[in-house]
This record gives sequence, C-alpha cells and structure tokens, in this order.
Amino acid sequence: MNIVIIEDERLVADDLETNIRQLLDKVSVVQLRSVKESIAYLNTAPAPDLIFSDIQLGDGLSFEVFASINKSVPVIFCTAYDEYALDAFKANGIDYILKPFTLQMLEQALNKYSQLKQVFLANQNFQYNNLMQMLNERIIQKASSIIVYHQDKIIPISVDDIALFYLEGELTHLLTYSGKTYYPNKSLEELERIAGSSFFRANRQFLVARKTITDVSSFFSRKLSLNLCLPFKEKIIVSKAKASVFLEWLANTG
Repeated sequence: MNIVIIEDERLVADDLETNIRQLLDKVSVVQLRSVKESIAYLNTAPAPDLIFSDIQLGDGLSFEVFASINKSVPVIFCTAYDEYALDAFKANGIDYILKPFTLQMLEQALNKYSQLKQVFLANQNFQYNNLMQMLNERIIQKASSIIVYHQDKIIPISVDDIALFYLEGELTHLLTYSGKTYYPNKSLEELERIAGSSFFRANRQFLVARKTITDVSSFFSRKLSLNLCLPFKEKIIVSKAKASVFLEWLANTG
C-alpha cells in the first residue's frame, strides 16, 4: 500500500508514519512538507492509495493541493481544529483524526478507508475550492490548540492558555499564563493566522492575546506600551502606524 503524508511538522509526520507501519504490512510512505511540494509530487508521481493530510501548512491550506491535482485519491485529514469546523468537509474526506491522535483513532480511520474505498473511487464529488474559502473564513480563526514539542513529547497547548508568542534569536517562543515557555515550530506569521482574531501582532517580535493586556500606556512619539497581566521581561510597544488599528481591535475584541 502506498501512502502519502502531507504534514509540515516533521515530528508529527514521523509519529504518524510509525503508527501506520504498526498497523499495516508492506506499506510505502512518502512525507511531504508543503502545498508547493505536494502539488509537484502528486502531479508527477503515480497516485498513492491514500493520503493523510494536515489542513494548515506553512504555505497555505492543503485543499489547494487537492484542487490542483487530477488524481482520485482518498484523504484522511489530521488536524488540531475543533470538530465543529470539520463539519464543512468531513462528508468529502474519507475521515479525519484530531491531534494529538492515538493508535486507536488511526486504526479506526484506516478501517473506514477500507470500507469506503470502492464507494469513494466510484463517486467522487469533491469541492475543494469551496472548502478552501470556508476554511479561510472560519477554521483558521477557531484553532483550539497549538502543537509544541517538549523533549520527546508532542503537546497540544490550548489557545486559551497562551498569553503571547514572541521571537527571540529568530526562535519562536510560546508563553502560557502559568509562566511555562514552549517552542512551536511555526513562524509568527503562521501563528497569527492560526490563533485568530483574539491575538494582535503588536510588532515584528510579539503576538499578544487580548486577555493578556490589562491596559495601555502612551509612549514616546505616540506609540503605545502594553501593560500585561503577567510578568514579562520586555516592554511590548505598538508603533504609531499600528496604534489606531490596535485600539479598534482592543475595543471590539472580547
């Protein structure tokens, strides 16, 4: 059986492949990291039997891949998003599994694939362009957790527990309200899309949650200084150019 994994987090992809190999005999697995790489591979290589795919990749939504290839391949989606958001497309995919997944969840999804394989191949009616539009409007704003790596573990951190993200030495940090620091393997640009409207990109270095901000002080040259509900070693400044947008966001975000 030939399987493709589309997942930009290497540790997640490796964990998924390990579990697949535990459940299936004589399996070949190819890992792809981006929309661009996936389109190039799937348009030139023989069609795999099954694809496991994350939704939000570093360079876009995986639905762009499926809208761009001319192959009939069933897909099992692997995502950290809330189940309600998956209702938009779960009828079109073979199945979905929520991160962090278990061996049992993976086994159930593979069993469903076996049961629906013939039906799927005979009755494809995918509308990936519509799905991309729906998810761009809804799912990215409703992520429930962020995947981080700590030692040899993959941990989902609830977005509600995250105070802010920040860059230090070009490494992205995640700070929780309990004072713990983790290192998500994503850029601030990606996290800004995933975390949604409850976070504001104060500047190049900081992405701050609304409930972390207790109040705001005027700063030099009409800039704004954020006062936080937890101790933090650096002052977070909003530029003059962003000040009006920030204040509107502050007033309208619960």
